[in-house]
Amino acid sequence: MSRTPATRDDIESAYAWMRLAVSLLLMTIGGAGMYSVAVVLPRIQQDFSLARGDASLPYTLTMIGFGLGGVLMGKLSDRFGVWMPVMLGAVGIGLGFVGAGLAPGVWMFSLAQGLFIGLLGTAATFAPLVADTSQWFDRRRGVALAICMSGNYVAGAIWPPVIQHFIDAVGWRQTYMGIGVFCVATMLPLALVLRRAPPPQAPAPLADAGGGRAPDRPMGMSPNAVQALLCVAGVSCCVAMSMPQVHIVAYCGDLGFSPARGAEMLSVMLGMGVVSRLVSGWVSDRIGGLRTLLLGSILQGIALLMFLPFKGLVSLYLVSGMFGLFQGGIVPAYALIVREHFSPKEAGARVGTVLMATLFGMALGGWMSGAVFDLTGSYRAAFLNGIAWNLLNVSIVIFLLYRVRLARAQGSSSSVARMA
Repeated sequence: MSRTPATRDDIESAYAWMRLAVSLLLMTIGGAGMYSVAVVLPRIQQDFSLARGDASLPYTLTMIGFGLGGVLMGKLSDRFGVWMPVMLGAVGIGLGFVGAGLAPGVWMFSLAQGLFIGLLGTAATFAPLVADTSQWFDRRRGVALAICMSGNYVAGAIWPPVIQHFIDAVGWRQTYMGIGVFCVATMLPLALVLRRAPPPQAPAPLADAGGGRAPDRPMGMSPNAVQALLCVAGVSCCVAMSMPQVHIVAYCGDLGFSPARGAEMLSVMLGMGVVSRLVSGWVSDRIGGLRTLLLGSILQGIALLMFLPFKGLVSLYLVSGMFGLFQGGIVPAYALIVREHFSPKEAGARVGTVLMATLFGMALGGWMSGAVFDLTGSYRAAFLNGIAWNLLNVSIVIFLLYRVRLARAQGSSSSVARMA
């Protein structure tokens, strides 16, 4: 079947918004692959007789596959259109959940999570949909990207309590197989809605709200140096972010609360993350991606600190909601930073690379927190480890803001000199 090419008139049209709604729904459904393993972690630890760090390995492999798959699915999307990787992802995530549900041991479970659910499944419902959305909006691109990427958190708000309910009712294996069938049945028809080719691209804005850019010397540095710093920042902020997201269910169990309470806290956390992403999208259109990233990173560090003194049930619900509200806008800010400071011709590849780094950070942090717990017998050290990584992220963002200001000052001086 041929795809009908769009025109410039289709940008921010009713069809563009409808397409955004479908992308949001697909990301929400596909996000089951990212959050299911956090909910099932205590069960597989018990069933497979694992240490906490070993039980965290499937999550780590899922996130690594998620990151690498984003690059693979992005290239597939560039060649055939976004609908093709989404259809492949529907099949991959279905096979992954069924295979994980039938796995006899942790290595087969980890393989199903990392290869089918992460690399071939959930990855197809993240970076390709984000890149596709950016092509259908210009003036409201920040808000549109925030809405699209909110699907990742809507999934986190919806899936954990649903999965926990069915785990308690029928067991985790049957729950996994049911999710696989559901994803295939819903994602394949939705993918066909996205068959239409994107419209011709308008030139990207030359400056953000926080300062100008030169495509050949963003922030007064080489493009690869800036991208490397953004990747390190992405890893560090997401190592910190993954601590509560991956281990809140297990943490609640250690404190004497039921896994269902932990799943509810994860749902609250990620539900507030949806609010955070929408608000941050509006804010970033006004103050720029770097300042939005700095604000979110500082607030995330404050929320991590709040987990240390408060261990009561009500206080944990409140702190979980605070954490979600503070950190939800961090990852979308990276996509905007790339669009603001790099050449439009390089934006797609560089956005994919930086988003991959954030996913690697989630993978590293999920495993690292479990390993620190095994070494110390407590999650206190794991929270402190997350705070240290968060400080590294804040330091990098402050440095990049300094470079933007320095580049602007040098540009102004050069302009004055030429006028003289």
